Amino acid sequence: MTRPTLNRILYVEDEADIQAVAQIALEAIGGFSVTICSSGREAVQAASGLSHDLILLDVMMPDMDGPSTLKALRGLPQTAATPVIFMTAKVQPHEVAQYKEMGAIAVIPKPFDPMTLSATVRRLWEEAHV
Repeated sequence: MTRPTLNRILYVEDEADIQAVAQIALEAIGGFSVTICSSGREAVQAASGLSHDLILLDVMMPDMDGPSTLKALRGLPQTAATPVIFMTAKVQPHEVAQYKEMGAIAVIPKPFDPMTLSATVRRLWEEAHV
């Protein structure tokens, strides 16, 4: 069986400056194709029309937070099994454990290093597909 490849990422982040830095890091350095959504609701709408290999999901967002967004995405056939990595400043051990219980494959702490973000994402993806 061939291991799936990571090409398309759905990135959900409500802060425009963080979106911009992450998008540059993921596209220019990592070579990924990134779809940016500014809210959980936008992500659910985008996910129903496009196929992604991975979802990067902010935890703290207005209206629909990351966990609520993950729950909604799991209800869609297109994203029911898509791997999710949370990106958040909330990285206490009990918080990370909660995110993993929700089905996240990993958690990337904020602030992140733009120069290593793509490599980190790729490594976490590969570890989840061993």
